[in-house]
Amino acid sequence: MARAYRALMRGINELDLQHSSVPCNLVLTGAAVPLVINSHGHILAAASVYGRGRIVVLSHETYLTLCPALVKNALAWLGGGSANLSLGVQKKRQAVADNLNRSSYKVSLMEDFDKDHGVSVYVTDAYEVGAKAAELIDFMKAGGGLLIGGQAWHWASQNKNENLILEFPGNKVAGVAGIHFSAKYGKAEKLPIYPEIPSSWKAIYCGMDFKEDLEFLLKGISDFNIQGDGVPSGALVHGRLAFSICNTDKEEVFLAGTYYGRGRVILVTHEKLASFWKNACDWLDQGRRGVVGFERGVKPLPNLGLTCKTTEFNQDLSVFVCKAYSNIDPERIQNFVAEGGGLLIGGHAWYWASTHQGGNPMHDFSGNKILNKMGLSLLKETITLGVYKAPDPSQVNIFHFRHLLRRLAGHVLEGGEFTEQDEEHLKKLGADCASFLMMKAYDRFSYMEILSLLTDILKKQGVSEKPAKSPKEHMVLSLATNMYDVSLNQQELLPYIIKDNPSLPVVKNQRIKITAQTGGQIMPQNTAAHYALFNPLLLGLCRPKIQIGCQSDELHKEELWRAPYVIKRFPVTSEKMQVWNLWGGLIYLLAPRDVQVDEEEVVVQDAVSAPYYKSGVTKPADWSSLRRAPAPWAEMEFDNIILTVPSHIIRELERPQEVEKLWNGIMKGISDLAVIPQKFIRKERIVADVQISAGWMHAGYPIMMKSSIGAELFKPEDARTKGLWGETHELGHNRQRSCWEFPPHTTEATCNLWSVYVHEEVLGLNRAKAHPSVTPASRKRCVEKYVQQGRKLSHWKVWTALETYLQLQERFGWAAFKKVFADYHHMSNCPRDNDKKMNLYAETFSKAVNMNLTGFFKAWGWPIEQATEEKLSNLPPWTDHPMAQYS
Repeated sequence: MARAYRALMRGINELDLQHSSVPCNLVLTGAAVPLVINSHGHILAAASVYGRGRIVVLSHETYLTLCPALVKNALAWLGGGSANLSLGVQKKRQAVADNLNRSSYKVSLMEDFDKDHGVSVYVTDAYEVGAKAAELIDFMKAGGGLLIGGQAWHWASQNKNENLILEFPGNKVAGVAGIHFSAKYGKAEKLPIYPEIPSSWKAIYCGMDFKEDLEFLLKGISDFNIQGDGVPSGALVHGRLAFSICNTDKEEVFLAGTYYGRGRVILVTHEKLASFWKNACDWLDQGRRGVVGFERGVKPLPNLGLTCKTTEFNQDLSVFVCKAYSNIDPERIQNFVAEGGGLLIGGHAWYWASTHQGGNPMHDFSGNKILNKMGLSLLKETITLGVYKAPDPSQVNIFHFRHLLRRLAGHVLEGGEFTEQDEEHLKKLGADCASFLMMKAYDRFSYMEILSLLTDILKKQGVSEKPAKSPKEHMVLSLATNMYDVSLNQQELLPYIIKDNPSLPVVKNQRIKITAQTGGQIMPQNTAAHYALFNPLLLGLCRPKIQIGCQSDELHKEELWRAPYVIKRFPVTSEKMQVWNLWGGLIYLLAPRDVQVDEEEVVVQDAVSAPYYKSGVTKPADWSSLRRAPAPWAEMEFDNIILTVPSHIIRELERPQEVEKLWNGIMKGISDLAVIPQKFIRKERIVADVQISAGWMHAGYPIMMKSSIGAELFKPEDARTKGLWGETHELGHNRQRSCWEFPPHTTEATCNLWSVYVHEEVLGLNRAKAHPSVTPASRKRCVEKYVQQGRKLSHWKVWTALETYLQLQERFGWAAFKKVFADYHHMSNCPRDNDKKMNLYAETFSKAVNMNLTGFFKAWGWPIEQATEEKLSNLPPWTDHPMAQYS
């Protein structure tokens, strides 16, 4: 439509609409674009396409004669540029024909539209087209052009009980192409004409009132029960004529409606809404008492009072009911609705998203291919199940996506009011913006206007170099990532996001050999954008993904030191790929499970070299130059662990072999105690970043730690004198297994077995020096307090729980634990509840040491069953255990 706009406004520098005529504001949906927007955000002229035809709408009939240059251009565009245009003009608009007397057009005055008259373009006002609406729509679908002028505010004042969107004559025709006359007055001004399609933050939200629709839909309904087996997705309500019907207490929409053309749509994300179905189908049917068709596989709804049948989709239906997973051509359904049909569509998008990793549900999911253009979308996020009160019909649209965005835009761009209530909804607005942007509907104005507005907001607000604290700063920081990903001009946007972006030297055509078993990794580079060339064989074997960034630790903090999410993944779909990440990051090649690739080559065409060390590959003589590589992230890969840190941490590291020796030893200790092969199938990872999701460190893949303490990873001497309790604690977490874990009691306890083992057996540091909570005095106080409190399992956790295991270790040694862990490796069908698991552990440990330990575990308050005691009764009891003194 950009080309159409330039054709329509060619040679026009301004339009002077300052006279007595009062236009109305036009409301646009679908493929429609504005031609003229005044300073108040009122759309006073618009154009669109439908079928093979075209339409131009002016917001007052006088503009048909007062804007001769625009009309001339419009007629040429509507006629497809034909020099022999056959033009039909409504007789009441003879002034238009008079203005065209000197043109080459064949002009015919017509009492009313006549499809047999053979005209290619028809000019009319918006007031008497209702009776000929069907013929005019067919005319447009077949390639005809329509030029319509009029306003709807007067009609609305005379027909207060009528539905303006559906019943105003002009809307019966122009509505199918996404242009609706509204009852809102437009301000007539002298307006400049811009070289590209105009947009205004004031035009983002038109404030349509859906109170009567909601009163109809919610009649007799007090609440909605969305509990049960189904897990619903949230819905995004983003169209100008779309509205939420009900949402959760967290403003998650699970039921929504919209007008589209002459028809209506209801989107339901949960099936248990039985009391709502009759109201919904009556609203969609618009009083026609027509047939409600149900897609095959959808059970017809009972007690609707309408004729229902299972059928293939067809245009003769009044209402069509289908799942969001339907494979019906989206355009067929959209046209059905645009011409008056009702659509009831249900389903969710979260399962599609979970089974299409790397896919884009907003763009590629079948339900959204149908819904997006109509102003609704299904989100990949699930919502909170519960029973929710039916809302007040006058309050539902207060937090509409476009309404909140308009208020934010007014605040940022022109200093408008922004209340505390507005700020409370910024987090949801940010999430909605992120979802909306993922539609990537660059061919639709409704998408591009919001993309343009968000770009203006980002440029005006900018991303602060200081930590983000306020809800607005949070939203802008999150928005920056999403905007950069979808922007059509990333380089223009970049300076507003990253103020001082250093120019780093780029290396060209790096050839990298890939060897992978169940996973792969490109030798890390760092860049914002680069090309990679893949061997076709690698693509066939591996179906890999490219990841830029070393960790997916997502932040939900009141103060943000970095963007909440800083990695980006790209499915590799062709031999040549361009990939990027706003926040930079090391480049990885991810392979799925059960893949074996040997010495396949990838060529990275443009990237920035990163400091990188790999055991058995990097030569000591080369390290002095490798550690100076310019990228801001560095990686050191040892036998069973990879350490990733900001590069400045390792720039001065002169003896990487000492660090290698330290971590190879630690990881050998980790595997020894866990009784797993010395060679890990997947190497552990530790990443140090400026901010992480929880604590100073947390377990996972990778283990995360704050970069402020990242230097301790590379100080072997300190590790052997001060210890590395935190790191080994998190490595221990990664070795915990459900079958011998008793959450929440042992969650933060048994992981410390690896801390104690590594410190004593690898680092040579006595447990009492490894952590202050493992000194004899601390341990004694812990036991005594537990006994005094009645030996309740509710108090048995962290250091208290660890003490149980330390007492076992001090009596039976580490060999006993290794035997127990080895035995668990061969178990299947382990119980799931704690009581049974604790009995199994007592039995397993007792058999491992050939001693009945039930008395010891009972002394700790474990729920030892009589059956367990009987199983172990043939073993000698441990009577002098450490807890015996507290009997």
